[in-house]
Amino acid sequence: MDPAKSVAVIGLGAMGLGMARSLLRAGLSVSGYDTNPDALDALKAAGGRAGASAAEAARGADILVLVVVNAAQVESALFGAEGAAAALGDGAVVIASPTMAPQEAQDFARRAEAAGLLYLDAPISGGAAKAAAGALTVMASGAPEAFAAAAPALDAMAETVYRLGDSVGIGSSFKIVNQLLAGVHIAAACEAITFAGSLGLDISRVFDVITKSAGNSWMFENRIPHVLAGDYTPMSAVSIFTKDLGIVSDLGRRQKFPLPVTSAALQLFVMTEAAGMGRDDDSSVARLLAGISGLTLPGMGPEEKD
Repeated sequence: MDPAKSVAVIGLGAMGLGMARSLLRAGLSVSGYDTNPDALDALKAAGGRAGASAAEAARGADILVLVVVNAAQVESALFGAEGAAAALGDGAVVIASPTMAPQEAQDFARRAEAAGLLYLDAPISGGAAKAAAGALTVMASGAPEAFAAAAPALDAMAETVYRLGDSVGIGSSFKIVNQLLAGVHIAAACEAITFAGSLGLDISRVFDVITKSAGNSWMFENRIPHVLAGDYTPMSAVSIFTKDLGIVSDLGRRQKFPLPVTSAALQLFVMTEAAGMGRDDDSSVARLLAGISGLTLPGMGPEEKD
């Protein structure tokens, strides 16, 4: 790893801030930008430099890490009025981490390359805790030159980097498959724990038993503690899965591929967002189901029941 490399991180939410801290621990020079002033303060407290815009944060950087939510934010962060693309020097590499359709990733890669930049299609998985520990999984595709240029940042941020091919779009396709499963598993976990409550079971005991049984999943084990604590502070918001399962659904429709389980899960996230919980943790699907069925989960007031 070359400690002289400088990295700009655009998007300092739960994932991006942890990634920036991992980069700093690895000895890299890190600048960043986010619309949230508290996030910029946290970056400065960790030893990074805060920019007043994406362009300012990216100026002089060898590597740009985009940890924004969707393709529209990539557009703004890279090519908007204060976008980073024009501020980066020739040969800098863009590591694009948002979940988006493969066609969108390919379009951004073409435009970045036309601007003299390398582009790595590099969605991430692992959650905020693994981001903070530098232990993410990265599903990456792109030219060998892009992988080589991105290596110092990838080494600092990730425990596992899958090199999935030379073509941009492959990484995004892998992430879409992951998000299909993640969204379905969250919805199923929330349905199961709420159903257990309707049976009069102690849901804390249900959690203990299921996590040692065949019905367990990573999402059940990770998300149901939020329900048990009645704490819906967003680690990953409902709106993320409204978006991601929407992308899955759109791709399935385009390919004439049936996705019945995904469709059911998507509607649960849409209903939860429509009920005003879009910015809350995605385990809020359990609150939606509890409200519909007249149950009270930890942290729910009587006003949340129908």
